[in-house]
Amino acid sequence: MKFRFTPLNFFTAFLVAVAAYVFIYGAGMAGRPLEHWGGTIGWIFLLFAFVVFVIDIMFRNFFIETKKIWMVETFFIVLVIIIFLLVK
Repeated sequence: MKFRFTPLNFFTAFLVAVAAYVFIYGAGMAGRPLEHWGGTIGWIFLLFAFVVFVIDIMFRNFFIETKKIWMVETFFIVLVIIIFLLVK
């Protein structure tokens, strides 16, 4: 089986790393620690990582060529960032 790296693979790895960091060191907002919310925030990052992983698998089933996967997933990430900024 040929393993292809895609943008969503990197983002999933980033989310898992952030979740591990939150589990180990806890969460904080504006320099103030959130004592009781660290585990919950870590689980939320793991949930996001799982959702991104599933989306990556769906894109891999729809697009066979690696070049097309990179283009579609990059456009997807840009679209999500734009929607996030518009909502914010």
